[in-house]
Amino acid sequence: MSLTKSAILAALTTAVAGGALQAQEFKIGVVVELSGDNATGGNVAKRGYDLWAQAVNETGGIKIGAKKYPVKLFYGDAQSNPSQGAAAAERLITQEHVDLMFGPYASSVANAVGPVVEKYMIPMINGSAESPKVWEPKFKFVFGSIPPVNFTGAACIETLAKLSPAPKTAVVFGSNDTFSSSTATAFNAALIKQGIKVLKFNIVPEGQDLTPLLSAMKGLRPDLICFGGHDEELINLIKDLHQIDYTPKAVLMHYGVTEPAFAEALKGDANQVFGGAVWTETTKTSSKILWPNSQAYAAASLKAFKVAADYTQGGCSAAGIAFQVALEKIKAVPPLSEAKRKELVKALEALDVETFYGRIKFATEGDYFHANAGISSLTVQIQNGVVKCVGPAKVAEVPAQYPMTPWSKR
Repeated sequence: MSLTKSAILAALTTAVAGGALQAQEFKIGVVVELSGDNATGGNVAKRGYDLWAQAVNETGGIKIGAKKYPVKLFYGDAQSNPSQGAAAAERLITQEHVDLMFGPYASSVANAVGPVVEKYMIPMINGSAESPKVWEPKFKFVFGSIPPVNFTGAACIETLAKLSPAPKTAVVFGSNDTFSSSTATAFNAALIKQGIKVLKFNIVPEGQDLTPLLSAMKGLRPDLICFGGHDEELINLIKDLHQIDYTPKAVLMHYGVTEPAFAEALKGDANQVFGGAVWTETTKTSSKILWPNSQAYAAASLKAFKVAADYTQGGCSAAGIAFQVALEKIKAVPPLSEAKRKELVKALEALDVETFYGRIKFATEGDYFHANAGISSLTVQIQNGVVKCVGPAKVAEVPAQYPMTPWSKR
């Protein structure tokens, strides 16, 4: 049956309108852990991506020439599982036809998503993943706004090594997921470099009850306990130490200490625990893009979510700014062609911008190709329920509280 002239015209009009509508916004896929073991961290990352999208849309969108284009986020739940993360990424690319991608919270999931975005040549910025293993493949289309954990972890050990009385011994534990094992390995190497004797180094199954290990360790009486893990594992470690009534001179963790949930769950027992970070709401920064400094970003987060921002959330918002600046630079209009996505990669490689989070400048060579080489590492400590920067000395807000107060005297 033949179509009438008016029907053809109507079909063409609809197609043109649909194409025009499609081109009015940047479609960004987001693979994060909204369920499963890493859901707490996944939702922290989500808040960071959401806050950037909200802020840029409130200005009218990303400015390309004389016009502004809003952004729309399309979420895929990785379910805290690498294979599910890879499947979610493929769906967002092939079915939602996203222009860009934001990466997962956990390094293990980021490792699985990397080959997918590389296959389809979709630029992705990880706002969270910190394991050095994320950067080993040297993917052309994968970037990260947070430096690898071997840099941040080593900086914490340097801070602790300068405390008085100087710690002489340590034990190191880490879960066997990608990020946590890398964290523990980084702690171990840094301790050895600082001349601190490692009495025990263990990589344990993720989520394992640490009480038997800690009970055995108690007899060694280490000055430091260093642990690489996620969320609930970090909280449980402190609870277990209290239960066996052992207080070392210091406990060092990496990610998780700066999450508000850590102090909320542990109350007074969270105090004096050390952690690693690359940003806090008191970090001195200055920017002309969206938020003028760390304090302004922290206030925006508190207003939007009624919860304080930590460095992972900030890193995810900073990932959005990196895309924003690079897209404006190359005058990219959505939807992005393959050629434009390749041009965007080159723009990201050339990026050097000051943000509320600090400097974003991606490495273009070496072992950590496309990781952010622009920001420095901080050592933080919970003091009276609040995250405080205690190192390095030139940026410390307050002195470290050391040695730890025994659990029984809190």
